[in-house]
Amino acid sequence: MSNKSIQYLEFKTNHFGGVLINPSSLPNETVYFANQLENSLDKWKKENFLLAWLEIPISNSRLIPVAVDLGFEFHHSSKNYLMMTYQLEENAFIPPYATHYTGAGGVVINEQDELLVVSERYRGSENSPFIYKLPGGTIHEGEHIAEAVVREVKEETGVDTEFEYLICFRHWHGYKYGKSDIYFVCRLRPLNYHITRQEAEIADCRWMPIQDYLGSEQVTAFNKRIVEATLSNKGLNTAEVDGYPNQSMHEFFMPSRST
Repeated sequence: MSNKSIQYLEFKTNHFGGVLINPSSLPNETVYFANQLENSLDKWKKENFLLAWLEIPISNSRLIPVAVDLGFEFHHSSKNYLMMTYQLEENAFIPPYATHYTGAGGVVINEQDELLVVSERYRGSENSPFIYKLPGGTIHEGEHIAEAVVREVKEETGVDTEFEYLICFRHWHGYKYGKSDIYFVCRLRPLNYHITRQEAEIADCRWMPIQDYLGSEQVTAFNKRIVEATLSNKGLNTAEVDGYPNQSMHEFFMPSRST
């Protein structure tokens, strides 16, 4: 049977009254797609569905203007596709896509009470003073916080570390592209002490005496507060929780159980 005999788009449904259009079944011809989509929207409205989700692969991006003309709106995109939505019922709820960036920084203290610190290369101008901060960076998709902070410290400083506990986190609105940001700070134990600076991003990296760090004008109040909290608190440890057996999908931080 020819694809052109199909009157409606292929789809499945979710538990929330939504229609999920099969992206692999989308036609290449814009005129035929327009007819299919218009017929399908009429049918789904009569069947009291609430929302239509349309994922258009980048290889079929010619279909995007057609969907826009029929009332679809952009929801989110990746490098391979664009996701669009259509409210089949007026004011139907559209769940938001990712709203936050997530990062992690490490407090690494050696046996001489020295703190591992970095100053970023891009700090305004070459004449700007070094602003010392904790090593760290963005958590990758699918990566645990405890794994990410160890990786980031290694990348920026060359120092191998081991996760000990979560100290604190900061929630910040109005970050990049209108999204918010969550920054987790973890206590790490150093496994070696030799520094190999990441030259592309880091202008300076060193072991700094903790008291020098706390008294420095080149350190923000927030970073000082983090180190002070590290010295006076034990933080939250990673933990396993009953009912969540897949440790690759979940990550829990809990206070230590009293003995």
